[in-house]
Amino acid sequence: MAITINIYYHGKEGNALKFAKEMIESKTVEKIRNEKGNLRYEYFMPINDPETVLLIDSWQDQDAIDLHHASPMMKTIAALREKYDLHMEIERYVNDEQGISKKDLSYARN
Repeated sequence: MAITINIYYHGKEGNALKFAKEMIESKTVEKIRNEKGNLRYEYFMPINDPETVLLIDSWQDQDAIDLHHASPMMKTIAALREKYDLHMEIERYVNDEQGISKKDLSYARN
């Protein structure tokens, strides 16, 4: 059962974007994406809030998340959060295993 965590990083003076850029440039994002069980690790910016960056972080299951949280990269991430004085909101979603219904897909433009 896939688990997706949305983390909203809130900062000031562009610090959330600076954090995301440093995560990418330091290759930390690449290392996380290569961890066993990682399905997605991507940053996005809300159009109406330039001081927030959204991380969509998806994992195969809770065991994969637990291994990630025990990895050395968590110290790197925590240090960068401190460096940029970021605050977080977290949402957790669990895949319902049914996927997107045909009816819902009928509203999508391909």
